Amino acid sequence: MNAQTQADIAHLLRRFGLGASEQELDYYGSGTYEQAVDKLLNFESLPEVEVNPQDFANKQGTVNLRVMQGLWYYRLLATQRPVEEKLTLFWHNHFATSAQKVENAFVFNNHVSTLRSHALGNFRELVLAISRDPAMIYWLDNQENVKGKPNENFARELMELFTLGIGHYTEEDVQEASRAFTGWGYGVRARINDQAPRRVDRFVFTPSRHDDGEKTVLGKKGNLNGDDVIDHLCSQPQTARFIAAKMWEWFASPNPEPALVERLAKAFRDSDLNIKSLVRAIAMAPEFRSERTRRGLIKHPIDFVVSTARQLGAGATAAERIRLGLENPRINEETGLNVNLVASLASAFATRLGSKAMGMELMYPPDVSGWKPGSAWLTTATMVERIKWADFLFIGAPPAATATNIGGNVGGGRAPSVAFRADSLFGAQDSMADVVRKLASVFDVQVDPKQEKVLIEAAEAASGGRITIANAGPTARAVCRLMFGTPEFQFC
Repeated sequence: MNAQTQADIAHLLRRFGLGASEQELDYYGSGTYEQAVDKLLNFESLPEVEVNPQDFANKQGTVNLRVMQGLWYYRLLATQRPVEEKLTLFWHNHFATSAQKVENAFVFNNHVSTLRSHALGNFRELVLAISRDPAMIYWLDNQENVKGKPNENFARELMELFTLGIGHYTEEDVQEASRAFTGWGYGVRARINDQAPRRVDRFVFTPSRHDDGEKTVLGKKGNLNGDDVIDHLCSQPQTARFIAAKMWEWFASPNPEPALVERLAKAFRDSDLNIKSLVRAIAMAPEFRSERTRRGLIKHPIDFVVSTARQLGAGATAAERIRLGLENPRINEETGLNVNLVASLASAFATRLGSKAMGMELMYPPDVSGWKPGSAWLTTATMVERIKWADFLFIGAPPAATATNIGGNVGGGRAPSVAFRADSLFGAQDSMADVVRKLASVFDVQVDPKQEKVLIEAAEAASGGRITIANAGPTARAVCRLMFGTPEFQFC
């Protein structure tokens, strides 16, 4: 593989994967760039992350919301299908729904599972599935949308945020569309539940609550129902443009040229709104691999914390600890929790705390429009947290047994940690320059000679000039604090 192809594949993995680790470059980099795109997108033969939330339940059969969050972060760390999780994250931001209101852990997990199962499928089917999802119905109050008293929240966000974008519909369109979604709710069988959804609740349509009169939405007239409106909105050329532009800005670069958006939107429409086809069109676009695009997107916090933890093998380590926790349960008599199993999620809890401190906590988008990519990620406060992330990654000596509680702290008041043994990265005879170059390679960062000198000096100060088992962790932390604070490390 030539250097240009390797650089292109690394760029692909930073954007549509979960970091360009040495191992993932080896796996995806065995052929051409186009073959790497195919391998990334055609992941169905690869194993899914095996984790059963019910194993983490208490005596009452419920799962703490923090634990359910931890299981999503664990999936990000452990998945062998990185583009699936990356697109699930994209759609979580697009259909931004928050556990601030949807507090039932299983209901929210079902919501995320819906996003995941449709993440690279048909966009029309995704919109329909998420519109019928109890978490979404409750989030946008559509269970209150009944004949004679239409609630416009869902219809408005469906047009403004999910399909067309601002300025491509009228207030009359919103009002008429809201009537089409009357009678949509959730419950068990035919029983409607106007309260917060429960684990057992599913989508329910109640004809007596539905307005079956004539409606007109974006020029389409008739006795329209919710499915009709979704189908009509998805057939609009503007929807393909809106999704293509938003996906380009999230994965490639801000402010795409109109001609590029039209080209991507056409590919999307020609595929009958197949999301995988749109991702492929973006990845294969010459503009995506241009020097202007490469290393030009500010890492959002998930990219920052998950990629660095994955590059240290945190997913495989957590999977092994989960296996041991299941085989060797330690049940808290008061709560019924398997303490060993919850403790196995320490690295997932660490990534949650890290990304939250940097401004992005999964299941808690800031509002209905989601997180905004770009320079907003970088403030004085969040840069401090990016630098401090090095302290979550390494231990300074062989690890002791760690017990993590659901609040995110480790026994004795310590925060959860990825707890990687840095001495496994280095050899006893490694120079401080070797240490710096190894860390730069592991974490996929380009260090110029001036920066390298500063990092070597930090390694020498932390280690005394010689790496040992005892000082490898403190040395790695000292180097990575500086490395994670460099301007270059903020971009992917």
